[in-house]
Amino acid sequence: MKKFEAKSLEEAYELAKNEFQCSITNLEIEIDQQPRKGFLGIGKKNAIIRVFEKSSQVSSYARKNKEHSFRKKDIKIEDVSKKIQDSNKEEIQVKSYKKQELRSVPNLESKENIFDNFYEVDEKQQISQLIVKKDKDEILQEVKAGIDSLFSNTCYDIDETKVEFYDDETIYVEFTGVDSALLIGKEGYRYKALSYILFNWINEKYGLMLRLEVAEFLKNQEDSIHTYLEPAIEIIKEKGSFKTKPLDGILVHIALKRLRDEFPNKYVAVKTNIRGDRYVLVNEYRSKEQ
Repeated sequence: MKKFEAKSLEEAYELAKNEFQCSITNLEIEIDQQPRKGFLGIGKKNAIIRVFEKSSQVSSYARKNKEHSFRKKDIKIEDVSKKIQDSNKEEIQVKSYKKQELRSVPNLESKENIFDNFYEVDEKQQISQLIVKKDKDEILQEVKAGIDSLFSNTCYDIDETKVEFYDDETIYVEFTGVDSALLIGKEGYRYKALSYILFNWINEKYGLMLRLEVAEFLKNQEDSIHTYLEPAIEIIKEKGSFKTKPLDGILVHIALKRLRDEFPNKYVAVKTNIRGDRYVLVNEYRSKEQ
């Protein structure tokens, strides 16, 4: 007979099983004391059991454990080493394949960056090299047919879309009608999305820029920003530099174009402050001539 003490009965049983090297079913167990958790450590008691082995013969459980330990010793180190090396090679190949997959995935831009890149008015702006040279009338017909097809199954009540050349490098598209204002959306998000879709198509296929007007949204935005910039232009002429207030969405691009047109020999660029607000900076000390 042997006594075992532990925090719980399960732990006490495990101690007895390891001591006698047999299954718990081959032992006779008497519980001398039930475990108690107590309260804040007061009155805490461990489990105490008395254990008797049912038979004196060595149990099959112990023999199996010994045989198992001998089998482990019989394993050759060379075999194990080879398996580890093979496993490492497979893991390296998998990691290499995953890295190649990740390299093949293009970098994704946020929706604001996508729109900014689309609407940026910059002399360094790249135009797609894959340009199909076509007659202007043919281009207008294809663009109008594509837009009509895009909106043919929508529920919007829109008049016939106006498509014409704004200048030699820009196509002008105008949406009018009872429901045309719905294409603008809250804070102009639908307008931005539609602009991005049409621009990517027109620029990629024809190498042209886009000027999109929806229910006079663009005109109203331009009028408001031009009114704001009138006194700013006088300040720039007097002092040589100026920084606009934070501008949202399309306003910053309208302001950028107006100020670059007004001051072609000055440094005019869009900047972002620490809060993420975007503004236009005009600086006479960094002119294009320098």
